[in-house]
Amino acid sequence: MKQQDCLRRFLFEELGVRGEWVRLEQSWRQARQHQVLVNHAVESQLGQALAAVVLLSATIKFKGAMIMQIQGGGELKALVAQATHEGKIRGLVRSEDQVSGNDLLAMLGEGGRLVLTVESENAEPYQGIVGIAERSLAAVLKTYFTQSEQLDTRLWLFADTEYAAGLFLQELPTDNQDKADWQRIEMLADTITEAEILTLDCEQLLHRLFHEDKVRLYDPQPIEFKCNCSRQKIGGTLAALGRSELESVLQERETIEVDCQFCGAQYYFDRIDVENLLSNPVMNEDESPTRH
Repeated sequence: MKQQDCLRRFLFEELGVRGEWVRLEQSWRQARQHQVLVNHAVESQLGQALAAVVLLSATIKFKGAMIMQIQGGGELKALVAQATHEGKIRGLVRSEDQVSGNDLLAMLGEGGRLVLTVESENAEPYQGIVGIAERSLAAVLKTYFTQSEQLDTRLWLFADTEYAAGLFLQELPTDNQDKADWQRIEMLADTITEAEILTLDCEQLLHRLFHEDKVRLYDPQPIEFKCNCSRQKIGGTLAALGRSELESVLQERETIEVDCQFCGAQYYFDRIDVENLLSNPVMNEDESPTRH
């Protein structure tokens, strides 16, 4: 049975290099079914972003979520991918009805940027930002790590209609790092093909790429699509708009309807709900029906 919807960490035992592998199937299918993907190129960018955020979130120890936001002024307006420390993922894409570019830079246009945010339960949020001047997300992230980590880091990201997958390699911070080792491993990884990473299990892929090295492979971590939206969170957002804004909407219609952009869940708030929100912003999530 193929390894799907899981992350595998691995370590080159005799070299100062660590790595990760991820392949998403059902979680990728569920994440994209709520998004308007105008063509395969846009679909691939969302899949690559989801694979990337899983790989990156696994490099740090935290309780919370890592959010990758990609923004631009071109036909592709925004990509958002999120992964929690428990392996729950979700994503969204916003674009024009037609997107003509085939690579990330062409889709985003000039002035695109990538924002990585770590929201931790027990620490202040951390945010890193890098301008997008490369054609692929993997290349953008290489630049990001060069600027922020000073550790050699590479990602290989692929996605089609069935799978989203990625490979991550990073040198370990040691005093006697041999750059020749890193360069050799990087060169071997550069031979990877889209067909290989989308179809081979982790052990098969690592053997094909690095069969001359001793690689320790760790147990898989499951990944699943799960949206953390809730009536309480949506209600809090509405309450922040203020009474006059909400009452002006209710003058035009009997209820305020809010759709979650990540999972398509629909939340309804009538006049009584809104009054409860304004007088007591922390509502019980079950006070009114939610339709999925």
